[in-house]
Amino acid sequence: MKTKEQTRWRTAVVTGAATGIGAAITERLAGQGMHLVLVARDGARLEAEAKRLHAEHGTQVSTLALDLSHQGAPSRLAEWLADAGTEVDVLVNNAGASLLGPVVGSDPALVRGLVDLNAGAVAELTALLLPPMVARGRGAIVNIASTGAYAPAPYVAAYAASKAFVLSFTQAVWAETRATGVRVVAVSPGATDTPMNTRRVPGKRAPGSVADTVMTALRGRGPAVVDGRLNTVQAFVFGHLLPASAAARIAERTLRRAALRS
Repeated sequence: MKTKEQTRWRTAVVTGAATGIGAAITERLAGQGMHLVLVARDGARLEAEAKRLHAEHGTQVSTLALDLSHQGAPSRLAEWLADAGTEVDVLVNNAGASLLGPVVGSDPALVRGLVDLNAGAVAELTALLLPPMVARGRGAIVNIASTGAYAPAPYVAAYAASKAFVLSFTQAVWAETRATGVRVVAVSPGATDTPMNTRRVPGKRAPGSVADTVMTALRGRGPAVVDGRLNTVQAFVFGHLLPASAAARIAERTLRRAALRS
């Protein structure tokens, strides 16, 4: 069920929209009759998704092939939207990347690119597209974080740290805007069955389940939501009950095995 505010939303921009969680979110938004702007690096896959969504839901779908980790890419997206006369009602910052392995031996450029995409692009796009929403007194921004945001995570150190930024940033922006009519929320999935996460993990969630959580979060009021009951408990334990040193040691033992198998 849509809220009264949601019935006024017309166009959503979803980054990382070609596969996984992003594709599942676009499916839910299209099912509500929203026009879509899909953004990802794979232009061919985006076009295929756009045609399918239009055929199945009759919604208007535009695409932009863009690597948001590149310097200036978020500004290019904002300019492209402005040139097209697109008024953005909902922004879903979903595009992300992960690196599995110790920082020692990692490619420094890949580490920097991950942080630029997972954290920098989220902050910049939020700063670019939030002001018009506030001026209109309506809109929504969903930033996809991770359960990894709630504690240090050895062997995915840069990923978890970048998602911790997303969580904290979103919670702060929520507080700044909660009286403006704009909904700002972070959604934190745990292990999800996506092309970015092919490891066998017990309790891995489906992208559609995460998308359902996103849609529920849009109707909520709080600044952050964790996807799934088990993930919610885990985030609470690691993020609030355990000291950071203990959480890091436990995660290190679990993730070291995954890193060795990769």
